[in-house]
Amino acid sequence: MANITAADVNKLRQTTGAGMMDCKKALVEADGDFEKAIEILRKKGQKVAANRADRDSSEGAAIAKVAPDHTSGVVISLNCETDFVAKNDSFVALANALADLALGFNNKEAFLEANFNGISVQDKLTEQTGVIGEKIEIGGFEKLSAPFVGSYIHAGNKIATLVGLSAAVKGADVVAKDVSMQAAAMNPVALNEAAVDQSIIDKEIEIAKDQLRQEGKPEAMLDNIAKGKLNRFFKDNTLVNQDFIKDSKLSVAQYVKSIDPKLEVTGFKRVALG
Repeated sequence: MANITAADVNKLRQTTGAGMMDCKKALVEADGDFEKAIEILRKKGQKVAANRADRDSSEGAAIAKVAPDHTSGVVISLNCETDFVAKNDSFVALANALADLALGFNNKEAFLEANFNGISVQDKLTEQTGVIGEKIEIGGFEKLSAPFVGSYIHAGNKIATLVGLSAAVKGADVVAKDVSMQAAAMNPVALNEAAVDQSIIDKEIEIAKDQLRQEGKPEAMLDNIAKGKLNRFFKDNTLVNQDFIKDSKLSVAQYVKSIDPKLEVTGFKRVALG
């Protein structure tokens, strides 16, 4: 049996919002497996935060940059250990300078080897670790290309997003920013139903069925009811199907088409901290 520590229990509690004893029981049942414990809590109907990855992130600055022709963009996070450093003007300036450089690279590995004022990006991070006294590193690195790319950085540089559109129509800059803001605020798991990983779908169906069984629903009815719950999951968690935050009478897809009937969202990237 795994050794369940108070720190383990507290981490699960902070991640899920469930009670301390419920978290301890879930960890014991899961034999210390953190992800399995989260599933156990969900199946028992406990409140689980939708975005646990963000809660585990370090401090730092998330920055989005878009190329001058708006056909590509990059979003990175420059991570540090404390909020005090993250808010420092020179740290944010470094994050912006690195993001400008990152526009020219397609992956994190190549970017870390790139020349930054005479030394590699990786060496610059090592240098800053010595200067600041905290571990400094590149956390997230996401690249996006589309006929039109827009961006949004949430106040405090905690979340940065990119959104791609199918055409550079009139008003594309406003649409892309609005949808980027949507992605920042609502943290969708995927662009649309087709983009949701099958493992996530299977897990949602399993959780829905377990909840229905606990409610006493007949086994013969579970598949149909679970499909209904899955459709609700798609609506709440896929970007184009979510209610548009500026007008809940419209989905994001409907809002985009209200600007141009042929316009579509082709992709998004999101990096978050804290």
